[in-house]
Formats: sequence, structure tokens, C-alpha cells
Amino acid sequence: MTDRLIPFLARPGAAAIGLFAAIGRSAIFAGRAVWGALTPPYYPLRFLEQLLVIGYFSLPVVGLTALFTGAALAQQIFVGGSRFNAESTVPAVTVIAVVRELAPVLGGLMVAGRVSSAMAAELGTMRVTEQIDALSTLRTDPFQFLIAPRVIAGTVVMPILVLVANAIGVMGGYLISVYRLGFNSASYLETTRAFLEVDDIISSMVKAAVFGFLLSLMGCYHGYYAGGGAAGVGRATTNAVVSAFLMILLANLIITVIVFG
Repeated sequence: MTDRLIPFLARPGAAAIGLFAAIGRSAIFAGRAVWGALTPPYYPLRFLEQLLVIGYFSLPVVGLTALFTGAALAQQIFVGGSRFNAESTVPAVTVIAVVRELAPVLGGLMVAGRVSSAMAAELGTMRVTEQIDALSTLRTDPFQFLIAPRVIAGTVVMPILVLVANAIGVMGGYLISVYRLGFNSASYLETTRAFLEVDDIISSMVKAAVFGFLLSLMGCYHGYYAGGGAAGVGRATTNAVVSAFLMILLANLIITVIVFG
């Protein structure tokens, strides 16, 4: 009986140990990244470069995502509200849903798909071609030179992206409501302003900063520990995107429960 039970428990036990080992290694990596960001030397040019790569070049995809999502959301709320004679709730529900949830979450996922994969591919290529080892040989800390600028830039620029996404998402709902669903422009804007609270914007910005930290951290983590040539870089890229998605969704749940629980 024991001979059969031990192999049966060995596989899930090994998976659990591997999961906890990965969590521990990620936590240590995050600590080293934060320490590298707080201690000199600093590399402002690398930071500015990452601001451009993560922030400016992500604006089109984040803006379009917010626009289409806000418009589709307003349409669906109108259709659902019409069943209960509650069509007037469209502007209030749209602005709350966009600002609290959709803009930060969808914006974070889109940026993660674009940025986390790029970070993992770049750092993974540097790892397998021994460029990271060369930096250490030249007495340059890879965490300060490669990781810290990316993590800081992601944390700083994501709230800006989400703030833009909030405005564009609300505008998408406004456009389809006014020009297709027959809402009055002035009353729609007044209802939107009345139901939008400062706490909604603050929670959106907090979520965005956390998401930016997580997506850049996951991209750097998987790229830094990539191995096995080109195939290893491909696995690191895939794992970076998947883990960034999962971390964003988990963090969103935790923050939502804490703030609005």
C-alpha cells in the first residue's frame, strides 16, 4: 500500500515544492530589483529610454483598447438596462466600470502583452549570449543597469497610461451613447461627473502602479533566468506574459477587495 501511495503523492508534492520555490525566487528577485533601484549608481538615460518604450509606444494600443471597450460597455449596459427601464444608468455605470476596473486591468494586460514579452526576449537573449555575465565581469550590477530602470519606468508610467485610458474609455461610452443611443450630451456629461468620485481615480492609479511593477518585474524575471538557447528564450517570453497576466488579475482582485470590500 505504501509503495503505491508514495509515487501517487510524489508528483503533486514536487509540483507544490516547485511552486513555492518559484514564489520565493520571484520575491528575492523583486527585493533585489527594488534595492538596485534605491541604491547608486543610477542610470537616468536607461530609465528615460524605458519610459519611452513602455509608455509612449504603448499609448496607441492602450487608447484603442479603452475606446472600443468603453463604447461596447455603454452599448451593453443600455441593452441590459432597457429590460428594466433603467437606460438612464448608462453614463454612471460606464464611468464607474471603466475607471475602477476596465481601464487599469485591460490597459495592464495590453501593456503586459507588449512589454513583458519584449523584456523577457531582450534579457533572455542577453543571458544566453552571456552579455549579462559580461556586465558582471565589468563590475556593473545587472540589477542596477538592466532591471531597476525597467521596473521603475513601468511603475511610474502605467498610472499615466491608465489615466489616459480612463478619459478615452469614458469618451468611447459618450460617443456611442450620444450619437447612437440618443442620450443628451450635456446630461450625459453631468451624470458622469456626478458619479465619478476621487476614490475611484485614486484606486485606478494605485492599481496601475502595482500592475506596472508586476508586468515589468515578470518580464525581467523570466528573461534574466532564461536558458537553453533560442528555445529557452521562447519559453521565457511565454512564461513572462502568462505570469504577468495572472499576477495582474490576482492583484486586481486583492486591491478591489481591500478598497471596495
